[in-house]
Amino acid sequence: MSTPTCPLQSRRCGGCPLLHLPYEEQLAQKQQKARALLERYAPVAPILGQADPWHYRNKAIATFTQGRGGLQAGIYAAGTHHVLPMPQAGCLLQDEVLNQTLKAALDAARTCRWPAFDEDRGTGLVRHLLVRRGVHTGQVMVVLVTSDPRLPGSRNFVAALRKAAPWVTTVVHNCNPRRTSAVLGRDVRVLYGPGHILDTLCGLKFTISASSFYQVNPAQTEVLYHKAMEAAALTGKETVLDAYCGTGTIGLCAMAAGAGRLIGVEKTPAAVKDAGANAARNGIRNARFFCADATHWIGEAAREGLSPDVVFLDPPRAGTTPEFIAAVTAMKPQRIVYVSCDPETLARDVALFARRSWQATGFQPVDLFPHTEHLETVCTLVPKK
Repeated sequence: MSTPTCPLQSRRCGGCPLLHLPYEEQLAQKQQKARALLERYAPVAPILGQADPWHYRNKAIATFTQGRGGLQAGIYAAGTHHVLPMPQAGCLLQDEVLNQTLKAALDAARTCRWPAFDEDRGTGLVRHLLVRRGVHTGQVMVVLVTSDPRLPGSRNFVAALRKAAPWVTTVVHNCNPRRTSAVLGRDVRVLYGPGHILDTLCGLKFTISASSFYQVNPAQTEVLYHKAMEAAALTGKETVLDAYCGTGTIGLCAMAAGAGRLIGVEKTPAAVKDAGANAARNGIRNARFFCADATHWIGEAAREGLSPDVVFLDPPRAGTTPEFIAAVTAMKPQRIVYVSCDPETLARDVALFARRSWQATGFQPVDLFPHTEHLETVCTLVPKK
């Protein structure tokens, strides 16, 4: 498989550090890392790579900067806040429609003559562009992030954007006045359309808002979730607990696969709202979602006697906590399906589970992020006999 070149690769973009390697070598490297970290606990299955590992990302973020030719937008150089302007051909990892949308949004912002936000001085207006696409529905969202809630010329921006990119179905204004590396703020105003997009995953429809967590590689996410459902071995009567549930994707897929009852826990309010809407949209009634920190909530639930049959957890890169593991153990589920985005924290947590008399039965690596060092893994845990 030939490896295309990117003009930003020599300028320390950092977005795809393995781009210089043939894809087969990338997979071999990730397989070796997974085995080195995890094989001491259980067998590691062959990694599941992507048939076409290009333009797979359904979400993209660009940062505004003031360049010599006026307003520019691009990606930070690795380890810095220096913005590298987007190449003319777009990013090799991003959906090609999103590459075109970013260009159209930048041009529309230029017509409004908005100044880029300066992090050091705290001056300027426009900070970031966030774009998302429902690959199966074709719906596209553009989120304009500014430092000020006032946005003069917002109607002109929407008109110019829609003229250049008529496929855009919603435009959102997000205000983030804080001196922070976080992209989004809390203030949200819909400028055009419904304020969200829809997509289909594993046969279910999902609502995606600006701040909702939703896997960026839909093709490989379906591979990952099918493996998670296989690991859960659902029979149709189980009570399922979906911790760190985001918009409810894993738990709702479990309901579609045959679970009897779903309880989801997520700390992001917008994601919890979307999870409830997703359950209703798919006609799933026996599902309930709670907005809370997973560790705190599960500790309380264990003390109150909740005893799910299967627990899914898909924590952030930092992994879960010893308190979470202790609470899950007290619930005495039949099995735990751990979906990890970092094999190092997964290895740490599997060791903690082992101290609580849990045994890993196998690991399934899935490459959701070709040309990067990230790796997703499905781990099945059962009580030790």
